[in-house]
Amino acid sequence: MSNRPLILVTNDDGITAPGIRTLIDVMRSIGDVVVVAPDSPQSAMGHAITINSTLYVEKITIDDGSQSEYSCSGTPADCVKLAVNEVLDRKPDLCVSGINHGSNSSINVIYSGTMSAALEAGIEGIPAIGFSLLDYNWNANFEHCKSYIKTIAENVLEHGLPNGVVLNVNLPNLAQQDIKGIKICRQAKANWKEEFDKRTNPMGRDYYWLTGKFVNLDHGEDTDEWALENGYVSVVPVQFDLTAHHAIQDLNTWDLK
Repeated sequence: MSNRPLILVTNDDGITAPGIRTLIDVMRSIGDVVVVAPDSPQSAMGHAITINSTLYVEKITIDDGSQSEYSCSGTPADCVKLAVNEVLDRKPDLCVSGINHGSNSSINVIYSGTMSAALEAGIEGIPAIGFSLLDYNWNANFEHCKSYIKTIAENVLEHGLPNGVVLNVNLPNLAQQDIKGIKICRQAKANWKEEFDKRTNPMGRDYYWLTGKFVNLDHGEDTDEWALENGYVSVVPVQFDLTAHHAIQDLNTWDLK
């Protein structure tokens, strides 16, 4: 039995995406890798799970076949659930998700399939990290990401993470020599100002394309958006306990009897 850490790798762009292939390559230098990832793109699925249709998992061979890989018909969260409950014979030491093609900073973490997989692993008590590169191009160059991903993953394996916390890591789309380092940040206060492009199909039925503009409302210099704009890799600790603890005392003053 190997004494190397067992690392589960997943994503939301699909098992053949260049981002996950790069992530697999980095993780192979650290531990024993098992891949369970969607068979097709599942971006912006949030924490969706499959409950009204069947799920399929198929063992496949990609690259040189030196790691076990499974293609799943479900969402990123489904992939982690199936990995933990059906595929693996023990709990992994680390789960990494990505490398996502595009940003998952700020409010994007709410919609992210990449981060939902990491959060699902965290719910299972597995240290987990979601990695994203600020480049939506399918043929993006991920080479400059490797050293930062390895450093962060090795530190998580060495130090662990607090209970209920996973890491949201975003990497700027810069040449390696232009990246200034890694910053621990908070999530910026920002949102999407949505617009819907309304059209009519040949049958006379209206349909819509979602468009919009990202609006950063936060001018702090301790946020993920600031770090990325200023050439740093951002690391935000994220929790899946959504309780607004600061509001409990105020709500207890209401007349709810």
